[in-house]
Amino acid sequence: MANTNSSTPRADRPIVVITDYDFADVEIETNILEAAGAKVVSLQAKQESDLFEVAPSCAAMMNQYAKIGCETINRMTRCKVIARYGVGVDIVDVDAATEKGILVTNVQDYCTEEVADHAISLWLALARKLSEYNRATHAGIWRWQSGQPVYRLRGRTLGIVSLGKIGQAITERARAFGVTIIAYDPFVLPDVATSLGVELVDKAELLARSDYLLMQAPMTPETYHFLSDAEFAAMKPGAILVNTGRGPTIDNTALFRALSEGHLAAAGLDDPEEEPAKRKNWSPDNNPLFKLPNVLVTPHSAYYSEESIIAARVTAATQVALVLTNQKPKYTVNADALAKTP
Repeated sequence: MANTNSSTPRADRPIVVITDYDFADVEIETNILEAAGAKVVSLQAKQESDLFEVAPSCAAMMNQYAKIGCETINRMTRCKVIARYGVGVDIVDVDAATEKGILVTNVQDYCTEEVADHAISLWLALARKLSEYNRATHAGIWRWQSGQPVYRLRGRTLGIVSLGKIGQAITERARAFGVTIIAYDPFVLPDVATSLGVELVDKAELLARSDYLLMQAPMTPETYHFLSDAEFAAMKPGAILVNTGRGPTIDNTALFRALSEGHLAAAGLDDPEEEPAKRKNWSPDNNPLFKLPNVLVTPHSAYYSEESIIAARVTAATQVALVLTNQKPKYTVNADALAKTP
């Protein structure tokens, strides 16, 4: 059942559908969008078919986790803009939207510091065996050996996948620990890496040299299962893996094998491959990684701080308000493609 704002809107007011959200309410969005003359309808869609009924009448859609695919977009007759609460747009069929003449926007530059901090936190927690020590002390075991072996960070090699804004922020933080930093990113300019003191390498060299591998890759057809059995076999024995990028970039079944067989020492994941928030029903029992003591999993919270979540909500709603009032939004995904459309 949709929740709508309490005011009585004019029949001709454009409808903005918020497909789903995991914050307490949509008051922030409603205030911005009502000021732009819109009516807000909020849902908690867990499958794309939940959007079919509202698609024909909406002037805009905003989504957090819900997929807006071609089946929804093909039903749209009035929609001007689809706005993501975040950077990645892998859950929006951008090509279908472009073909339909619908602008897609996202939220940029709102959580760089948070994700970088989270990646470093997972890395340090795993490298310093904090979980093992915590379990031992809570069980009455007071021995430094309960986390053995722990290795010095300084002098080891940290690899980064994707050297965008977040990867660069991770680099700035990691440098303080005295590690050699290498990175794989076929899209970054060499002089950018050089200015950061980072050595660009190919994928094979990244895997072979990294004692710690921090993933920050977006979800694209090319990055799906970027790490699987062959890649884990190519990594150093005892390596530590951290992923604060998209969950499906790592083959979780292959990762379970690499961890349970002892080839990798530990893994920290901000999101498992199945991305639970995008599922109607989910249980950790369905993913064997949750049974391993050397795996830390956080609930896709790397982006979160009180400041960042407000920034994401305000920015996403503002992009929609700008479009509905015939102004140019700041963060567009397919504006160039739309400009080329006859």
